[in-house]
Amino acid sequence: MKKHKEKLKSAVNKATEKVPEQFNKLQKRPTIDETTKVPRITTQNVAEHREDVLKGARKFILPLQTSKNRIVAISIGVFLLAILIFAITTVTLLYRSQSTSQPMYQLTRVIPYPVARIGSTFVAYENYLFELRHYIHYYENQQELSFESEAGQDQLNDYKKRALDKVVNDAYVKDIADENNISVSEAEIDEQIRIAREQNRLGSSDQVFEDVLRDFWDWSVNDFRRSLRSELLLQKVLKQQDVEARDNIVEIKARLQGGEDFAELAREFSQDIITSEDGGDFGFVDKSSRTVSQKAVDTLYSLELNEVSEEIIVPYGTGYALSIIKFTEEKGDERRGSHIIVPLQSVDEMLNDIKAEQPYRLYITRPE
Repeated sequence: MKKHKEKLKSAVNKATEKVPEQFNKLQKRPTIDETTKVPRITTQNVAEHREDVLKGARKFILPLQTSKNRIVAISIGVFLLAILIFAITTVTLLYRSQSTSQPMYQLTRVIPYPVARIGSTFVAYENYLFELRHYIHYYENQQELSFESEAGQDQLNDYKKRALDKVVNDAYVKDIADENNISVSEAEIDEQIRIAREQNRLGSSDQVFEDVLRDFWDWSVNDFRRSLRSELLLQKVLKQQDVEARDNIVEIKARLQGGEDFAELAREFSQDIITSEDGGDFGFVDKSSRTVSQKAVDTLYSLELNEVSEEIIVPYGTGYALSIIKFTEEKGDERRGSHIIVPLQSVDEMLNDIKAEQPYRLYITRPE
């Protein structure tokens, strides 16, 4: 027991001796300031410390920016490559293959690819497809003509030439119209549509009218109005440019006002070989007749008995003519009339000299 107490006392003494030793070691440990040496930031050195911090951050930011720039560069490169492939494909389809498909037509309505050039004026490829596609639609759907056959291919090539000639001529006509302040109003287009619909040539209701346009030519109403505008502008330009025809009309009207007989003047001036010998008499017609033009029928029904009209422009052969009409007899709903036909020069005759002075250039191969 005594020995046990002595051992316990000895252990306590040893432990007591070590406490100051441990405390002194704890006091001698360096402070946070001594190990990290964090500088003191003041208003005088804040800019310097901010730059130190930014230098450290740039080690991480610059690689990230470089990575973003590479991604942007690659994206731009892919986009430009896609545009190049798209351009090559569409140019090949339009100018080498001369595709007339619906996607190509819609594309030309967005992107103004040219089909020809007259001086500094470009003729839009869309104009050419607009004309050609309604030919194709009509003969495929109404005449059931297959363009896959040899005869069909020949027919298609003929339509291509017609469409190409038309859009080139239309461009020349538009230039002449602009130079002479000739234009077509919306009211004039409305009048043409009214005449056709009243004579039941395009359907009496709006829905039938739209159905006829779509089924026969794959046109909307706006497409039809566009075609009418082009036709009416050509008529006005032909009349303005044909001085000889206008002079003949002036003479005829003056002699009529002087009391000369309409039939005798028709025999002298009218170029309609079917009616001229009969004093211009084209017989009885009603509002739906097709024996004379719809414009002539509409004019005849606007006259009083024995009244003579002003000159109008009517289709004649493959072109147009100036016509004066007289209402001579009435029988029920039918009317009898006579006309004097003075042909206008053809569009080719009108444009021959202009084309020689300012030739056009085609960007597609003209069919043989």
